[in-house]
Amino acid sequence: MSARADLRRRLPSIEQILRDPEVRALEERFGRGPLLRHARGLVDDARARASAGDEAGVGQALSDVPGALRRRLEGAEAPSLVHVINATGVVIHTNLGRAPLSAEAAARVAQVAASYTNLEMDLAAGQRGDREAHAESRLRTILAAEATVVVNNNAAAVLLAVNTFAEGREVLVSRGELVEIGGSFRIPDVLRKGGARLREVGTTNRTRLADYRAALGPDTGLILKVHPSNFRVVGFTEAPELAELVALARSASVPIVEDLGSGLLDPLPPPLHEEPTAASSLAAGVDVVTFSGDKLLGGPQAGLAAGRRPSIDAMRKNPLYRALRVDKMTVAALDAVLAEHEAGRAALHVPVQRMLTATPGDVRRRAEAVAAQLRGAHPELQLTVVDGASAVGGGAAPAVEVPTALLAVVHPTVGPDRLAAALRGGRPAVLARVADGRLLLDMRTVLPGEEAELLEALDRACRA
Repeated sequence: MSARADLRRRLPSIEQILRDPEVRALEERFGRGPLLRHARGLVDDARARASAGDEAGVGQALSDVPGALRRRLEGAEAPSLVHVINATGVVIHTNLGRAPLSAEAAARVAQVAASYTNLEMDLAAGQRGDREAHAESRLRTILAAEATVVVNNNAAAVLLAVNTFAEGREVLVSRGELVEIGGSFRIPDVLRKGGARLREVGTTNRTRLADYRAALGPDTGLILKVHPSNFRVVGFTEAPELAELVALARSASVPIVEDLGSGLLDPLPPPLHEEPTAASSLAAGVDVVTFSGDKLLGGPQAGLAAGRRPSIDAMRKNPLYRALRVDKMTVAALDAVLAEHEAGRAALHVPVQRMLTATPGDVRRRAEAVAAQLRGAHPELQLTVVDGASAVGGGAAPAVEVPTALLAVVHPTVGPDRLAAALRGGRPAVLARVADGRLLLDMRTVLPGEEAELLEALDRACRA
């Protein structure tokens, strides 16, 4: 008999594994289905090693079958979506879920998620109500808009607008605004999926009002203006003022929609003061402005549209709206965040707004406090607080750097890349930057209350 055949004969059957008292205890804890699946996977792995003649590997796989099964089952049961500490300095970090909610907004979501609600119930009248009576009414008040509608993200809001106003017709878009943002969201693709045809206007760097006027025709269904949120064209450039474009659209009886993207409700202080607000678009007279809920607004993922009542009503009556509308948890989170904006407390209680309005001095004091505590536990580290720059992220203000203070960490024997990898592999995971041979932590994006966890994570990484 060959050595490989002999190794395969040593493999236990599934029935033998299930008779083990420790394995039976695992079945009670995790359930029979998951236990069987992982037991078969364990045996399959051992069989592959046996077929390869890996005697040591087979012995290792079978040395502690109950322990191996427990580790597999615990790993499978653990959630894949986990808490991450963001020390990168990118405030609206798309890969990390964009805007974090405040504890108060999260608690409101949890309360609504765990109970029945009056989402579409008029409690006073005792009959069916409208879901727009909740967060949407507050958004209308804040923006002084005639009407609003909320869908599941800004791409959906643009898609709904295009399909509502221009299905089977042309949409005029400046060549300088045919953007692609993260996740391959491309304006030409959205127009095509919305059932419209793209009509490119002007050139990449210069589009005049006359270019729009020349492109208008009986087949024009919509003028779409897209805020170039994740890039800037500089130098020899030209674009018409929004008010001029609105006047042209009115004269041609063609609706005009602006995709603002970032979702800013209130002006930000310098150096972010040039980022446009939704209110400024409405003041210019657009029929509809669309923007994100989980960027500068600081709320949940959502696409918000505001504007003239006939236009918004047409979007709401579109059958596509039902496929794109949000659930009660998004409504609850959005309403809680909008309430902070309405009360003028966003800079204090909405995490994204608080991060963006924090001064470099505020960030430096937090960085120095962490450095002092870390220095006491790890005197071998070289710790300095240096000037640096944070980024808004999420496509907002791409050319603007926000002054900040960075905690720079240098280990005498462990390189910064290894330290960063160790931090990412911890629980909670910590994401930081590596530059100039140093690990860099930006406390601007570390949430209040996460300092102790950050210190523990740094301690583990340095000891490992």
